[in-house]
Amino acid sequence: MRIALHTRVRADRIEQYEAAHREVPPELLEAIRAAGATNWTIWRSGTDLFHVIDCEDYDALIAHVGAQPVNAAWQARMGELLEVAHDYSAGSADAPLPIVWEL
Repeated sequence: MRIALHTRVRADRIEQYEAAHREVPPELLEAIRAAGATNWTIWRSGTDLFHVIDCEDYDALIAHVGAQPVNAAWQARMGELLEVAHDYSAGSADAPLPIVWEL
C-alpha cells in the first residue's frame, strides 16, 4: 500500500529538521524496514512536509515502530521540530491524505 501524509515543520526549525534526517539512527531505519516499509520519501515546500510511504500495512508499521525504544527518542526530537507529527489515530487531522486522482 502507499500512504501519503502532510505534516508541517516549525518555520524556525527547518534546518534542524533536515539535519536530523541526514542522521536517522540506523536502529530506527531497521525498525521501519522490519515493519514492512519499502520506501519513505519526504518532500518539503516551505514549512509543509509531504511524506509518501510504501509499506505492507501502515497501521502495523506505526504500531511496530512505535513500540521500539529508539522511536521514543526520535519522536521526542521530532516533537520539538514539528507542528504536527506524522503518527496518527484514525480520524485525526494528521491521518493519511485521501487519494483524489491516480494514473
